[in-house]
Amino acid sequence: MAGNARAKTITGQVLNSITVNKLKCINNMNSLSFTPHPLTAILGPNGSGKSTILHAIAGIYRPEEGQSGEDHKLMDFFPRSPDAEWNGSEFHINHTFRRGRDLIENDEKTYGKADAVGSRWVQIYARRPLREVYYLGIEKCVPMIESEKKNNIKYETSNVSSDFINLLLRKSSHVLNKPYTSFNHHKQPNGKFFIGVEASGIRYSSLSMSAGEQKVFMILEAVFKAEKNALILIDELDLLLHDMALNNLIYVIHERASEKNLQVIFTTHRESIISLSSMVNIRHVLSLADRSFCFQETKPDAINRLTGVRVTSIEIYVEDGVAEAMVKKVCSSMKGTKFIKVIKYGAAVNAFTILAGTLLRGDDLGHTLFVLDGDVIKTEEEKINAIQKVLTGNDQRSVGLREQALRKIFQFRLPEGKNPEQCLHDLIIQIDTNELDEGSIEIIEAARNIHFRDDSHDYLTQIIDSLGVERSVGLTRIVDLAAKHQEWQNIIADVEGWLRPEIERLRE
Repeated sequence: MAGNARAKTITGQVLNSITVNKLKCINNMNSLSFTPHPLTAILGPNGSGKSTILHAIAGIYRPEEGQSGEDHKLMDFFPRSPDAEWNGSEFHINHTFRRGRDLIENDEKTYGKADAVGSRWVQIYARRPLREVYYLGIEKCVPMIESEKKNNIKYETSNVSSDFINLLLRKSSHVLNKPYTSFNHHKQPNGKFFIGVEASGIRYSSLSMSAGEQKVFMILEAVFKAEKNALILIDELDLLLHDMALNNLIYVIHERASEKNLQVIFTTHRESIISLSSMVNIRHVLSLADRSFCFQETKPDAINRLTGVRVTSIEIYVEDGVAEAMVKKVCSSMKGTKFIKVIKYGAAVNAFTILAGTLLRGDDLGHTLFVLDGDVIKTEEEKINAIQKVLTGNDQRSVGLREQALRKIFQFRLPEGKNPEQCLHDLIIQIDTNELDEGSIEIIEAARNIHFRDDSHDYLTQIIDSLGVERSVGLTRIVDLAAKHQEWQNIIADVEGWLRPEIERLRE
């Protein structure tokens, strides 16, 4: 270990998790783990506590005497002020390390301040565990030109070359897709140093670097200088970087972290990081008025908070608006409407045509459901005949695709000889009006005035016409009412049985 006076007494450090009881905007947050990957991304909307968690972690360790690393204290990140004494703050860590040959696993430490006025932060400095730590905050991303007030800047340039510098240039070239060929030090008359580079025959200092370019060199220098088992904290890793550069940077950091057993924890708003979950622990934090949460999995709700875009992960194909209203009722009863997208395909035979085309293209149907009304094509034999008409062939692939198609087809359990409209009408007229609101009673009375319709679809149409509302609104009200009948659960049982685990998988 070149450059250090003595060997480290503590090695193999790993931060396993942090649990925050109270700290700034965070209250009673469940454990946030930093395993199994060496990189952890903390995502969440503004004000959710991402930076607070990073600041807390920065203050839990101290460098071993004579060793590398920064020395951050909790009071550096949580200074006292008239509005914030931080009394009552408390968080806990679980960490593992080696002292000589002894492995100490899942050691727990508590940090914070008592409720008493004037209390001090604990752990006290001398009792903090030892580790090499680097914290790269947002302030270090400010372009150098913005902090330089002179309009005539003088400096002397000297080229710096070493195996480390060559490695830094090579990795920076990969991240930014730019051919860096040399690294320079610039010294001002006042003794201040700053860096410079040469790329494509053009030499320039950090005064002329883009903010993202300057940030990449700063991060890579910390990552490649850090010794084994170091902890590197980066606030807003994605700030000032385009997607390709960010992805390249994460790959480079991951490679180095795996090689040196580093832990790298960073905050980000970039939802695209989710695609790298095979090498990065994705942790979503959310702070509500009285409770904070950490979600260890990527759920549609988390993406919605980051992007404002509703993510629909389940596609459900239905025949018409009536079936759509029935399916949405099933989903709403499981608080899963926001996860679904309903597509109407018309006649029942169209479901098999769409299925066949989708399967032949090789599209993933893992989270797709086709719902038949259950009044036309309802038996297993009828379904087999329908899929064989559009997906022909006796080869192994065709047979396999037909079997796959049949597993995606479900239907409502309707009484013999009834379609969904007649079935819903029958349910409504049987419901007791006691303890129902006036709106529900109005629907029931309209339904009871309908005794026979030559076109069975008119059973619901006439009810909706009498209500004087749009069809979609009328269907929703009718289905909501029909769902009060005890027979409703049997009708939707097969569809609900498929949907429930799908929605549970997505729901936070």
